Amino acid sequence: MRPIDYLIWGWHGFIVNVRLFPRRDLGDMAFRPVLRSKVGPMRVYTPLMDDNIMSKLEIQVDGREIRDYFTALSRHLVETAVTSASGKTLHIAEAVNQVMTRALHAHAIGNKLIFLGNGGSAAIASHMATDYSKNGDVRSLALNDSSMLTCLGNDLGYDQVFSKQIELHARPGDLVFAISSSGRSANILNAVKAARDAKCTVVTLSGFTDDNPLRSLGDINFYIGSDRYGFVEISHLTICHVILDFICGLRVADGGLPVAATAG
Repeated sequence: MRPIDYLIWGWHGFIVNVRLFPRRDLGDMAFRPVLRSKVGPMRVYTPLMDDNIMSKLEIQVDGREIRDYFTALSRHLVETAVTSASGKTLHIAEAVNQVMTRALHAHAIGNKLIFLGNGGSAAIASHMATDYSKNGDVRSLALNDSSMLTCLGNDLGYDQVFSKQIELHARPGDLVFAISSSGRSANILNAVKAARDAKCTVVTLSGFTDDNPLRSLGDINFYIGSDRYGFVEISHLTICHVILDFICGLRVADGGLPVAATAG
């Protein structure tokens, strides 16, 4: 195993070039530090990697497994279940067209889109608020400013961090996207109730179990039938992006898909 070089900021503001050499007596992944510049006292400690970490580093997948993963993800997207507020099943094209129309109408009359989510769904919310605003020219925001969330979480409880912001910022005619992989996050459910009270239109995106409460609370409800966070979150992001891309006039060109994807 070859030695590894690091540059480390020293105690007295000097940069020290440290070379780490393998210690065969401690295992291939253990290193002993050797200072190559004498600029003051310094000690470098490197933890030993245990067998569990080593086993993870040795994981390998083949092309078939990767294709199977992509195929499963594609299947979840194609099989997205969509329902209306009354529980009526909607074709996904009908649902996408309705959301597009409502988003454009909200912007045209001076309203806005509001995106909500926790964790990975918060990242989707920020991403979509930015893209809908910049690329789609549709007025949008995400309610996940860190100072606001910690303030409201501390003072009111984390289950109220979005509902309070909805009370403050939402107006009748706004379009709220409530994103939750489980469909059971209390702060998202409370936010949807607040959005209803504010006379907003609500779009929900959920997953995991088909009886999750969020799935029945929106005017339009997208549901991904998977218990895998990765599949659910990527699908939610893709659905939001599909709506935006079509608003922007982007289409998949003829011949733009692999032959296998166009079959049937």
